[in-house]
Amino acid sequence: MPTNTPVGDWLLVGIATQQLWQLRGDQVQAHYDISTASNGAGELNGSECTPRGWHRIRARIGDGLPKAAVLRGRRFTGETWTPELHAQHPNRDWILSRILWLCGNEPGFNRGGNVDSQRRYIYFHGTPDSEPMGEPRSHGCIRLRNADMMALFERTRAGTPVFISETA
Repeated sequence: MPTNTPVGDWLLVGIATQQLWQLRGDQVQAHYDISTASNGAGELNGSECTPRGWHRIRARIGDGLPKAAVLRGRRFTGETWTPELHAQHPNRDWILSRILWLCGNEPGFNRGGNVDSQRRYIYFHGTPDSEPMGEPRSHGCIRLRNADMMALFERTRAGTPVFISETA
C-alpha cells in the first residue's frame, strides 16, 4: 500500500498478487483478478513490462460497445471476439470491451522520455475469457475478464488515481 493514499476513489494494482482493488479511501469497493506483464515490472519503453507507481486514468474508451468488442488502436473494429475469430488470428494481443488508458504521474519514473506509460499505451482492458487470470501474461497492460472490465469501467472516471505496486 502506498503511504499517501487518496481520500476519494482510487485503484490499487498488485503485481505480486495479480489483484486489483477499487477503493474509496482505505475501504475496498470492488476486487478483481487480473493479469499483468509476463516480463514483470518496469517502466522502459519496449520492455513489455507493467509500469509501477502513481498513474491516473487519462481516457475512458469504449462506452456503449458490446461485451467482447474488439479494439485496435483504441478504435472499435466492428468485430466481437469469438473463439472462431481467435482461431483466425491466434497471435493477436486481444484488447476487448473497454479501455482505461493510463498516464504516469511521476516525471522521470513513469512519465516523459523513454518511461512514459501513456506513450507506451498502457491500459486496463478486457481479454478473452479463455485467458487465465491471476498469472502474468500481458505485454505490459493490466488485463481483466470482460465482465470485470465493464464493471470497472462503469465505476471509474477519467482522472482517477491508480497506484501500481510490485509488492501488493
